[in-house]
Amino acid sequence: MPTLTGPAVRPVAPAAWTVRTADARHVAAYRRLRSEVFVTEQGLFSGHDLDRVDEDPRTEVLVAVDRDDRVLGGVRIAPAPEALDATGRDIGWWTGSRLVVARAARGAGGIGAALVRAACTRAVEVGALRFEATVQQPNRVLFERLGWHAWGTCDVEGVPHVRMRWPVTRVADLIGSTKAALAGLVGPLLGDAGTLLPAATLGGTGFVGDDGAPVPGTDLVAACDAILPALLERDPEWAGWCAVLVNVNDLTAMGAAPVGLLDAVGAPTVSAAHRVLNGLRSAAQAWGVPVLGGHTQIGVPSTLSVTALGRTAHPVPGGGGRPGDTLTLTADLGGRWRRGFEGRQWDSTSARSAAELRHLATTVATARPRAAKDVSMAGVVGTTAMLAEASGAGAVLDVAAVPTPDAATTGDWLTCFPGFAMLTADAPGASRMADAAGDLATSAACGDLTTEPGVRLRWPDGVTTDAAGAAATGLGPADGTG
Repeated sequence: MPTLTGPAVRPVAPAAWTVRTADARHVAAYRRLRSEVFVTEQGLFSGHDLDRVDEDPRTEVLVAVDRDDRVLGGVRIAPAPEALDATGRDIGWWTGSRLVVARAARGAGGIGAALVRAACTRAVEVGALRFEATVQQPNRVLFERLGWHAWGTCDVEGVPHVRMRWPVTRVADLIGSTKAALAGLVGPLLGDAGTLLPAATLGGTGFVGDDGAPVPGTDLVAACDAILPALLERDPEWAGWCAVLVNVNDLTAMGAAPVGLLDAVGAPTVSAAHRVLNGLRSAAQAWGVPVLGGHTQIGVPSTLSVTALGRTAHPVPGGGGRPGDTLTLTADLGGRWRRGFEGRQWDSTSARSAAELRHLATTVATARPRAAKDVSMAGVVGTTAMLAEASGAGAVLDVAAVPTPDAATTGDWLTCFPGFAMLTADAPGASRMADAAGDLATSAACGDLTTEPGVRLRWPDGVTTDAAGAAATGLGPADGTG
């Protein structure tokens, strides 16, 4: 979440007003204030300034109120009408509008700036990935001081306005916290190939940064994932299940058939270990993958790591895409948010039958795309950034085309762990992922690989916004040309 700050100011006495979410009485007072300012004082509108945004039940109003709960100013945020017209749903494009401060309160210590900051905070909370406002030209300086950027101009009722955009950094922050350190941490291993070690490292040329690692000289693919301690402590059975899930997904993305698992479990008590292993055992049975062995230790902090082995003679690389290729997301939209992890973990697997789970695990092997990655904790956009980086390309994602569950906001969906979701790249029109998945997942073309580095989000009005830089991991192209 971005830090919302304005210009540096000297400490002052506590304000005699606060910003809060409006209730029905506040909304009525806010609308009266808008009429006083925009209709009577400025003459910007004739009769009233009400519009369709006021009628949208998703619209939220924030108000500044004094100690007697009188409304001194307000602002509203809502899904952009243009997005609703184009798609019929909230796709994470929100706008702030009708920012107003009562004439008598305009010297009361920054009410307007406080309302703008509060609007930015709330927009990110509701899942916005694009947040904009159209402001009168004299207010441009205020917005720029608060970190907004001008990107266009227009007239509203004949009055010049500036189009402003708040830089939502949710995707970049997620990539930075989960993937950006990889090059510095594991990159030195790349230099060991042919020197200290006879075989390639980190997967070797063509497979750097992949979900699994081909074992040189064999048809084996190995994958390994550790589970966050917080997940182990809060939901041990689910942690055990996820340890199998993420490893099977890694093998699936490589087009490999799973043949076995190795687990390393640490737990403070026998009971805690038992709960983790129960979840792991249930998942191993569901996917039909035997646990070949591992290590268990009691009396230590909670830890869990699982290694998976799979087989394929022709692994699918994560960096096999080319500029001009079409990106396809194939995702199981069934299920729900995992309780306690709303907005972060989508559970599409625990209610699936074993036959359904095993079928989904064959999708990439059946479709044989040029490039594939399973959507990890970096989310759809972060995974796109990694596939593009490994392919020596950039990417554009069409936000409205990304398959998304009805119960998830676009912002949450594009930045969560989605259970089962595969991102693939193929020549335009060549993807076979929809046929491979059948009715168990939704598959749609939702973007392209480009020659311009980084990842951009493309919106229904044709505007693109920056989402991620060129170096998601810093490991560079898988072919070693970077």
